[in-house]
Amino acid sequence: MAIENLNNFLHDYFQAHHCHIQNNKDGVLQVKLTEEIDKELMNRPFYWHYINKMGRQGDTTTLNLITNPDKRDEKGDWIHFGSPRLQQILRSLVVNERYTRLFQSEQSTTKTALYPWLVVNIKISYQGKQNKDEIISLGLHLIKGLMYKDMMDLLGNVTLKPSIDDYCYTIAPIIKMESGFHRIENVLNDYINNQTHDWADESLQTLKDEITLIEHFYTSSADDETNHEHMQREIDDMKERYTPKVTYKVINGGIFYLTDNF
Repeated sequence: MAIENLNNFLHDYFQAHHCHIQNNKDGVLQVKLTEEIDKELMNRPFYWHYINKMGRQGDTTTLNLITNPDKRDEKGDWIHFGSPRLQQILRSLVVNERYTRLFQSEQSTTKTALYPWLVVNIKISYQGKQNKDEIISLGLHLIKGLMYKDMMDLLGNVTLKPSIDDYCYTIAPIIKMESGFHRIENVLNDYINNQTHDWADESLQTLKDEITLIEHFYTSSADDETNHEHMQREIDDMKERYTPKVTYKVINGGIFYLTDNF
């Protein structure tokens, strides 16, 4: 499921930036970048400076992005939650596109209501002996209070645009933005708390074992103030490294105006 979600995330990112999806099959995504995204991701400033100065049309990069572990040895970028390419895309989203407002495209000749959804994409980081990141997307209907997980997957077949179509009109939200964020935060906390956290137990056991080894080493050494300071420093380092922590931060989000049966 994690691989499928990651692949969908990449597909949605490049599609939203008008890149040409050449192929997307079995965890391998091939995409032809636009000039804007090439400049953002490929680190070719001298090439684009020359091309723009000469008034020529540049040749943009084609990326082969692999999220299927069975195909990680194929030619291309192996993408996982710690990979440099994914982190680069996430940083780009944080810097350039943290908040947006989009409208569902609805080619209608009659009046059509669009309802507000608060959509937030969040990165959860599990830190301990083993580190892991997870990206989830939550959507809250600001009229009915409905909430969906994997919201971006649900929007996969919905055409979104920055301007509203003719004959469409928006419904004002009943749930205020601050209250909406609190609801999303509560759902996020429940989601984390309801998971099994064997990784946290393993981290705590490793921490306990490491502290025992450190104390044994220094106890068998000469007992002086310098040794005690060194021991405490190492123990503090181990606590920082192995104490399990779960943190999360918003990657991006926005208000999406959608039909009642999108």
